[in-house]
Amino acid sequence: MISIVSFLAGLICAYLAGSVNFSILLFRLLGKDDPRSRFSGNPGVTNVFRQAGWLMAAVILLLDVGRAAAVAFLARHYWETGWVPWAGLALIMGNHFPFFHGFRGGKGVANHLGFYAVLLPLGAGLAALTYVAVFAMVRIPFIGSFGMLAVLAGFGVYRWAGHPFGAAAVVITALCIVWFHRTNLAALIQRCKSG
Repeated sequence: MISIVSFLAGLICAYLAGSVNFSILLFRLLGKDDPRSRFSGNPGVTNVFRQAGWLMAAVILLLDVGRAAAVAFLARHYWETGWVPWAGLALIMGNHFPFFHGFRGGKGVANHLGFYAVLLPLGAGLAALTYVAVFAMVRIPFIGSFGMLAVLAGFGVYRWAGHPFGAAAVVITALCIVWFHRTNLAALIQRCKSG
């Protein structure tokens, strides 16, 4: 059983890791405007693609996924199984409310996938395929993300079925990411009503 102090220290470390936003840093390094200043105002992969193209978006995706995978490896190594998904939630909170970037960050989708790629490789693979399939049908990135979230949440709840504390973190994380997309949802609903 890990101690509360170790658990809280791990959560803080995961949050701070998530608070490092690679797109903001890379845009600054290249002399570009803050990626939050244009289009959706989100420094995530989709908005990076809109502003800087596929190559930059791919770099940011790899950095986000790699960082998330590292957090998952560490959590799995140092914590008991039922506690591990909480590191993923802390990571996502850091990504959305980044300490180092004025608490205005991304929605955590790439980080979520990277974190669970380590813990649920089959689920993560199917989730990525689901994203591609849903996006191909509707051409709306965040709807594709919701498909991915649903698959990962299903696999996660099944994986941690014997650890309700861990399963709760899986569900809470998925719900938070959906909540982070509430502006996108509202805009889509408005378009449907007016169209």
